[in-house]
Amino acid sequence: MARSAILNVMVQAAMKAGRSLSRDFGEVQNLQVSMKGPGDYVSQADRKAEDILFTELSKARPGYSFLMEERGAVEGEDGQHRWIVDPLDGTTNFLHGIPMFAISIALERQGQVVAGVVYNPAMDELYTAERGGGAFMNDRRLRVAGRTKLIDSVIGCGVPHLGRGQHGNFLIELRNVMAEVSGVRRLGSASLDLAYVAAGRMDGFWEVGLSAWDIAAGLLLIREAGGFASDFEGGQEMLERGSVVAGNEIIQRALLKTVKKPLSSGKSG
Repeated sequence: MARSAILNVMVQAAMKAGRSLSRDFGEVQNLQVSMKGPGDYVSQADRKAEDILFTELSKARPGYSFLMEERGAVEGEDGQHRWIVDPLDGTTNFLHGIPMFAISIALERQGQVVAGVVYNPAMDELYTAERGGGAFMNDRRLRVAGRTKLIDSVIGCGVPHLGRGQHGNFLIELRNVMAEVSGVRRLGSASLDLAYVAAGRMDGFWEVGLSAWDIAAGLLLIREAGGFASDFEGGQEMLERGSVVAGNEIIQRALLKTVKKPLSSGKSG
């Protein structure tokens, strides 16, 4: 596939940061770990990867702004462009030796995400998308799954962990979804969840309590793979609200309706 100059910049930065993460993943038990909050670890590897991404992207496009997990908002001279970056999505998986983690980079132009990269260095899977140019995994074009019934579908989700709250709401959502679908999966990395929906590996996904850097690139992957996504209100404020429901057109609509049911209207058994 032919990539634009800006997407090549993003891919090269992700691959360089991925090599650093891969080295640290091989020595995961020796990492120095600090606590950012209950169940939410920040590792030395996380910081190193973010430093690499910040350096590489700044060098390639001086003046662009940043929104990064550790640094937060960094204002640049160019008010039209912003990088939205998660250097290590799936930190808990990483620290436990589970190879389900990713680097996520999105480029926002005038408030619209126009390019996205999600890279899992442990599996060497590179997901890329540009607005209007399709979505790809290692140069293979992606399409969302074509299933049209929840009962045939495998749906991904995010589970709120200690300190995040929303456990009661999530249990209602989970019970409603479990009653309707073939299976539910929790990977532990929202960017990979969305990439898997784009690749047709999962039929849908829902989660709340997300940050923009978790989902900006993955949402573009889904759109460019022919899928649909909304926030929990059915609108398009996913980055602002931090909630996502995604799938193909039919599954997304059915999944949104299902997770919004009150518990009393869910099926029993």
